[in-house]
Amino acid sequence: MSLNLITETWPGYSDKIGARHLERLAVVYVRQSTPQQVLNHQESTQLQYGLVRRAMALGWSEARVLVIDDDLGQSGTTVEGRQGFQRLVAEVGLDHVGLILGVEMSRLARSSKDWHQLLEMCAWFSPLIADLDGIYDPAPFNDRLLLGLKGTMSEAELHILNQRLHQGKLHKARRGDLRFPLPMGYVRDATDELRFDPDEQAQHVVDLMFRQFDESGTLNGLLRYLVKQGIEVGVRNRQGPAQGALEWRRPNRMTLQNVLKNPIYAGAYAYGRRQVDRRQKQPGRPSTGRVTRLQPDSHVLIPDHHPASITWDQYERNVSRLEANRAHAETPGAVRDGASLWAGRVTCGTWGRRMQVRYGGPANVHGYVCNRLATD
Repeated sequence: MSLNLITETWPGYSDKIGARHLERLAVVYVRQSTPQQVLNHQESTQLQYGLVRRAMALGWSEARVLVIDDDLGQSGTTVEGRQGFQRLVAEVGLDHVGLILGVEMSRLARSSKDWHQLLEMCAWFSPLIADLDGIYDPAPFNDRLLLGLKGTMSEAELHILNQRLHQGKLHKARRGDLRFPLPMGYVRDATDELRFDPDEQAQHVVDLMFRQFDESGTLNGLLRYLVKQGIEVGVRNRQGPAQGALEWRRPNRMTLQNVLKNPIYAGAYAYGRRQVDRRQKQPGRPSTGRVTRLQPDSHVLIPDHHPASITWDQYERNVSRLEANRAHAETPGAVRDGASLWAGRVTCGTWGRRMQVRYGGPANVHGYVCNRLATD
């Protein structure tokens, strides 16, 4: 659509604009969903900036036109991180806005929650909303109903697109063909098949990690052994000029835990182990909401897909041992230092939870305490 078309009048709608609206700002909201779109789809960006001329054609002076383009490269699925949209809502709430212009409703919001919040404020403070189809007054029911439907269709459109992409990935994963970054110890050959890392030392370190975990029984014990022996782990660079090159790094707790929990080392192709549980996401916290599901809950699990470093029984034992070592009431926990012989074995007769060992007093006598009793 050319910029000249934007500067033409919207027939049958300009009579909604009154002196009250012209006394306030005309806000042109500009947004592109990703940085890639900002770089590659510049025609759409220019089209949105061209709405400034549209506002001037409707009666606003250039000095009364405010362009909010803080959200270039930001998705409209949520208000979080969208400083431009938050600024727009604030300007409406301060009764500074007489007209909001966007190419289409999806530019303003892809979330019904955010969209209807804006509509409610516009219905109260009476600014007009305009897209390429016309000008709407959110105060009367008919226009607000139409705007609500447009916002719902915008959110549904994004859902349909995401669902198509997800089903395509899932279909490819069920064949075992969906590529994902490989953990240490594995590479892809010329035919795109998974193979052991050709570097013998890198593969030897992976095998050593599994053997040592069987002996120590704890993640911290494995980490202490590797650090004490000065053993580093070999990691292939995933990007940059040195992509594919082997790099030796100091081990850390999270790296070792990912190795022990990854079913790829048992020869299984797994997809969908990490899924999003919206109940885990809390406002103001950095949590992504991603949780690791047990293998039966994974989207795809293909056993005997590629060469294995350990058997499936060993993998399940490792995962069970890591879970049992966690320091919470439902598990026995890892063996720790101290005089107590029954640490992790004594449970509360009332609540059935693991009791913790407490040391204290002049003789450093230990006792068993139920944390549930102390809490309640």
